Amino acid sequence: MLWKACPSPPYSWHVARHPIRLRVSDDFRRSRLMVFFRLLLALPHLVWVTLWSIPAVLAAIASWFVTLFTGRSPLGLHNFLAAFVRYTTHVYAYTWLVADPFPGFLGRPGYPIDVEIDPPEPQNRWVTGFRLVLAIPAFVLTAVLQQVAQVIAFFAWFAALALGRIPAGMRDFSAFCLHYSAQTHGYASLLTDRYPALSMKTDEPVEAAEAPR
Repeated sequence: MLWKACPSPPYSWHVARHPIRLRVSDDFRRSRLMVFFRLLLALPHLVWVTLWSIPAVLAAIASWFVTLFTGRSPLGLHNFLAAFVRYTTHVYAYTWLVADPFPGFLGRPGYPIDVEIDPPEPQNRWVTGFRLVLAIPAFVLTAVLQQVAQVIAFFAWFAALALGRIPAGMRDFSAFCLHYSAQTHGYASLLTDRYPALSMKTDEPVEAAEAPR
């Protein structure tokens, strides 16, 4: 099944055991006060994402050379880039109202909208050599999805202020956008050579739960 109607935490979306997966444990509730000042509160994180992206690009380049010659991303660079992808997901989940708690600045696991990333695995050298070219279609689609997610966030802001929670459909589609973006950036950063997946089918049973009030 592609979507579960109004799921309740905890549950996990898996894409045929893709090495990069989105885990959602959000409960839909939103603090009206924090929602009202959300963009202002997110500013320090948006600045930190920009600053962190500079060493992340350098790490991705170094990982590309090593992976091209050894067939595997170095563990240290892999963990650094995985933390960056995870942190970026946390920040945009917070900014777009997909999650409510203020995220940490280190990209550690445990946020309500989180990214699970497998350890380094052997990668195809041909795929590694042409990685950026192969990633172009995924980057284009990611840009489109991010624009859609921003429009949804605009309407979700009003809904969350009025209801004290975010509608499930808005949260779920925005989470899908974050999921695809994380896989795209993970693919480009040599965290995996598996191409981003558009589906969000589960490969594990999800317990039925009461819809949020």
